[in-house]
Amino acid sequence: MVDDSDFNLLLVKNALDGIYETYAMPTAERMFKLMDKITPDLILLDVDMPGMDGFEALEILKANEKRKAIPVIFLTGKDDPESEKRGFDLGAIDFIRKPFFPPLLMERIKTHIGSG
Repeated sequence: MVDDSDFNLLLVKNALDGIYETYAMPTAERMFKLMDKITPDLILLDVDMPGMDGFEALEILKANEKRKAIPVIFLTGKDDPESEKRGFDLGAIDFIRKPFFPPLLMERIKTHIGSG
């Protein structure tokens, strides 16, 4: 999960703990540093973040041969259709709006990668 909000990171971590191994990153830059060490099965990515936003991060991710197959779900407060379309055009597999309902988040993740 990549989000500049500690509160949102904690909500996601609590929702997924015990089922999936999770890493909470406050910036996309930190996510890329972590990815030098591990390859995640899925990335939950916020759009609005200081520095590199989620769209930029997804473009960089999809331009990398080793990382382009990693599924990305946008988990964001953005609720306009243009942002959702842009996310899908860039290669996101899903778009979930915050505030999210934890059981629904779990079902969407399970749909895309299965249970932990």
